[in-house]
Amino acid sequence: MFYYKYKMEHNKIVSKQEFIENIKQWVTIDSQLKIVNEKTRKMREMKSGLTQNLCGYANQSNFKDNKIGITDGTLSFYDKKEYTPLTYSYVEQCLGELIADKKQVGQIIQYLKEKREIQTSTDIRRTYNKKMQIEN
Repeated sequence: MFYYKYKMEHNKIVSKQEFIENIKQWVTIDSQLKIVNEKTRKMREMKSGLTQNLCGYANQSNFKDNKIGITDGTLSFYDKKEYTPLTYSYVEQCLGELIADKKQVGQIIQYLKEKREIQTSTDIRRTYNKKMQIEN
C-alpha cells in the first residue's frame, strides 16, 4: 500500500492536467480508505466478541475488580453507561409525556427541525459500477 504526499494547503487547480491528476489521487486514496475501513470494521467485530467473552468470564469468576497487567499498561473492567441517541422521536415522546396537547408537541418538534443550522458544501460521492452477472 502506498500513500500520496499531499499538502494540506488548499491550492487551487490551475490546469486540466492537474485536475485529472488530483482525481486519480482522490480515487486511489478513496480505495485505500475503503480497504482500511473494512479491516477496521472486522477488527472491531473481533474485539467486541472478545470483550463480551472476557467480561462474561470476569463477572462469573469475580475478576471484575482486578487489574490485569499488560506490556504497556493495565486492563480493568468497569460498568459503562450507554445512552440512546437524542432523536426527534425520543424528544417528541418525552414532550408528549409533559404536554397533553399533541398539536403543540408537533409544533415544537417542527420548530426544532426548522431552526437547525444547515451548512452546505460541495463534496465528491463515489459510485461503483454494478458487477456484470453471467446469465445461464
